[in-house]
Amino acid sequence: MFSKTCEYAIRALIYVAQKSRDGSRIGIKDIASGIDSPEYFIAKILQDLSRKGFVQSAKGPNGGFYMDDNNLGLSVADIVREIDGDKLFSGCGLGLKECSENHPCPIHNEFKHIRQAIQVMLEGSKIQLFVENLDLKLTFLKK
Repeated sequence: MFSKTCEYAIRALIYVAQKSRDGSRIGIKDIASGIDSPEYFIAKILQDLSRKGFVQSAKGPNGGFYMDDNNLGLSVADIVREIDGDKLFSGCGLGLKECSENHPCPIHNEFKHIRQAIQVMLEGSKIQLFVENLDLKLTFLKK
């Protein structure tokens, strides 16, 4: 459903949020290990997300990535839009360019309900909620 970049971005932001709650900063090696991702790939993703304000970063010996209270309110939908665009929420289920209410593909009417349900779920899925569920051991980020 998401690109690999988007999957890693979501997992990394949740991980950073959980590990930086006490004010600490998390390095790329720890993040990559914590979410089972390649270091070089997650570094590139997080640098991009840092420039866009999705995560904070600091350089130097005590540097690394961290999240502030504003970042904790981000939804998964915000991250998906930034990385993968709006296609998940508006695209045709068969990938057709001309699919619309006036010119529907064979699955248009059923798929639009699924698309809307996914959007509502991802809009309501906040980073803070994932951190709380991880702390309660209700969910996990790594195999």
